[in-house]
Amino acid sequence: MQLSEQEIIRREKLSKLKELGINPYPANLFAVDHTSKQIKADFEEGKKVVVAGRLMSSRIQGKASFAEIQDSEGRIQVYINRDEICTGEDKTLYNEVFKKLIDLGDIIGIEGELFVTQVGEKTLRAKKLTLLSKSLRPLPLPKTDADGQIFDAFTDPELRYRMRYVDLVVNPIIKETFVKRTKLFNAMREYFNQAGYMEVETPVLQPIPGGAAARPFITHHNSLDMPLYMRIANELYLKRLIVGGFDGVYEFSKNFRNEGMDRTHNPEFTVMEIYVAYKDYNWMMNFTENLLEHCALAVNGNTETVFGDHKINFKAPFKRVTMADSIKEFTGFDITGKSEDEIRVAALSMGIPVNETMGKGKLIDEIFGEKCEGNYIQPTFITDYPIEMSPLTKVHRDNPELTERFELMVCGKEVANAYSELNDPIDQRERFESQMALSERGDDEAMFIDQDFLRALEYGMPPTSGLGIGMDRLIMFLTNNPSIQEVLFFPQMRLEKTTPSIELSDEEKEIVAILVKNENKLALSDLKEQSGLSGKKWDKAMKSLAQHHLTTVITEDDVKKVVYQA
Repeated sequence: MQLSEQEIIRREKLSKLKELGINPYPANLFAVDHTSKQIKADFEEGKKVVVAGRLMSSRIQGKASFAEIQDSEGRIQVYINRDEICTGEDKTLYNEVFKKLIDLGDIIGIEGELFVTQVGEKTLRAKKLTLLSKSLRPLPLPKTDADGQIFDAFTDPELRYRMRYVDLVVNPIIKETFVKRTKLFNAMREYFNQAGYMEVETPVLQPIPGGAAARPFITHHNSLDMPLYMRIANELYLKRLIVGGFDGVYEFSKNFRNEGMDRTHNPEFTVMEIYVAYKDYNWMMNFTENLLEHCALAVNGNTETVFGDHKINFKAPFKRVTMADSIKEFTGFDITGKSEDEIRVAALSMGIPVNETMGKGKLIDEIFGEKCEGNYIQPTFITDYPIEMSPLTKVHRDNPELTERFELMVCGKEVANAYSELNDPIDQRERFESQMALSERGDDEAMFIDQDFLRALEYGMPPTSGLGIGMDRLIMFLTNNPSIQEVLFFPQMRLEKTTPSIELSDEEKEIVAILVKNENKLALSDLKEQSGLSGKKWDKAMKSLAQHHLTTVITEDDVKKVVYQA
């Protein structure tokens, strides 16, 4: 493992701590009784408290120092006096451990009492200091100059997503998004539970990827010697439970789709699906708009939220527009009664790329996606989808060419999808067979035939309405985050490059050339002298080489030497 100069120094400090008999990773419980937020909210001068957190700053002033520690709820200032934490003759804990061996990023525990400084800062006076965990890598802490300009901020998206644990420490405002995400899930559960619906779990590994039109991830079960698919949807299992006698079931489901990635799609995502017996899609529209109003209030305390340049209002009721009326409004083309070929020609005339593998439903979906959905900023229900687009949906009671389905659009994106569920087993079989025909034409997102689900329907499923909500997208809108990666703790990433191509500056090349000439090792002072670089250029070049793990600084016979690691 190639270590930077800072990492080597921290490991040396780790060894010195152990030599002093201090365990840098103690196993015993540390009895924290207050958080920084609780201290500030219920502050009493002289009150005794025990806190723990990460050391984020320190100002050492001889026999006394000020420091700042960060816990799960914020930061608190700590005053550390040598004679108060070292009451006897031995001052090692302050002079050696705190001043020299504890670094920013280390996790420490403080026992002490509260007071207010002369400048009015609520502060904890340390009576006892305990090292709880030694940090072996320096945090990328931002710095602010005298003009208020911030340098070295940890803002690179790829690094933030890849190292979310660092992101949460140095950019604590990020945590608020995930706190709100949990509030959303809790609010939704509360709403369903009060209505008497039951939270359930269904299989993630499935013999048939059903419930949606999507490309699945495929794996193999060795013991059963059979292929299995990662769940693309949980719909068909939840409807089996309605057949079994539950009146209302819901699940927060991790789904997996082997498709593209962009700012609104991740291959692993979270969906909430709920199914309620003896209801239809009209009831579900009312239920959905009231549910989302409830959730917006729970998350933000208001039905209004800002997303980019738009102010969105989740106050019920929401606008309702049929699919046919939407397409006609934005393209002038009426899909009603049109054949597959007529719709394909129309799509091509609109400049929409389509091909022969696409059936009527997918062609309509492409037209709507390209020309219509981006126009719906405020929450809007798009209703009454053509039958070819909805293989699991009941035929419309007034028009056999349509289905009783709606999607909720917000800021041009689908957030929810709902049906009056198809419960006619003969009709359902014919729809599945139509999907199989599309698969044979080359549509790799067409549905499989689930024979067991058809068998369940043949035992009789009551009239039912179902709803699916994309939880990741919904929390994006409620927290003003334009990228799905911002609302996932650990979004999917490409494998980290282990040997990146490094382009060196002229100064860095000069330093490397000197090291190579001296068999890859040279005293730090000699290297600096031979390079002839000014202080600023020298510091910049050495810092860059260390960050790229090309050089490290070691100590041999009390002499600091630079080692080149080609």
